[in-house]
Amino acid sequence: MTQSGASPYTVHGELPLLDSPTLIIMMSGWIDASGAAAGAMQHLVNATASRDLIHFDGDTFVDYRARRPLMELREGVNTRIVWSVPEMRVGTDDDGRDVLLLTGPEPDMAWRHFANTVATLATQLGVKTAIGMGAYPFGAPHTRPVGLSATSPDPAVAERLSLTRSTVDVPAGVEAILEHSLTDAGITAIGLWAQIPHYVATMAYPAASAALVEAACLEAGLTIDTSALRKESGVQRERLDQLVAGNPEHAEMLGKLEIAYDAEHGSFGSMKPDDTAIPTVDEIAAQVEQFLRDQQTGG
Repeated sequence: MTQSGASPYTVHGELPLLDSPTLIIMMSGWIDASGAAAGAMQHLVNATASRDLIHFDGDTFVDYRARRPLMELREGVNTRIVWSVPEMRVGTDDDGRDVLLLTGPEPDMAWRHFANTVATLATQLGVKTAIGMGAYPFGAPHTRPVGLSATSPDPAVAERLSLTRSTVDVPAGVEAILEHSLTDAGITAIGLWAQIPHYVATMAYPAASAALVEAACLEAGLTIDTSALRKESGVQRERLDQLVAGNPEHAEMLGKLEIAYDAEHGSFGSMKPDDTAIPTVDEIAAQVEQFLRDQQTGG
């Protein structure tokens, strides 16, 4: 392990020579409905056979009164303390392309310092594209493909992406700060967000995890097998269909969501103007804010 001068991180070994690696970002602690982005990152950690590369200094970035370390107690013996820190991992996709994964807890402090440090490291490692992942609750049906929205500080990049682009003011996570620091460093930075059916926002939703991985791969030119996630999502789809079929109110709600989805995506069917409404930006923001309040209160 080597400490990089006064920089707040430790390198495991030496920084490797990589071939234009893609940096994929998902840090826990901010909005992630259904844990979809966390599920996508865990899939990437496993699929890329990633290893530890860099640990960021916890005393610099983490408030351990808010995010306490874990004490391992074995038969009364305090065997060790496990400190949760932001980390960067390195691996390869199915075709041998280099991939960097920035994961772990979102920093509690010094966000600009953290973001600038990550951007400097990304530049040193030859990163050309960085992709963040998240998920938020949305008025969408589980019977349709997972919707995705995208963000980028670069208007040209945002214009190029064939995904939903919203206009709304919402509290930012560190991934948004990283988008700016990485863009300033000349790296294409994109945020990918999965839209989670609001009625499953507190349970795992592997369909969204798969959608995030696949969208990241499409944008970065990577190859990652998502068949395991797709198999899980198929099993869940059957269970959700059974639950909805057994409750007329749920079935009615789902039908309205399907009509709205199909109207938004160009398949109007038999929709009448007053049947239902596609959620407005304000309604989406309200859903996000309520989700955040529920997460903070444990509701």
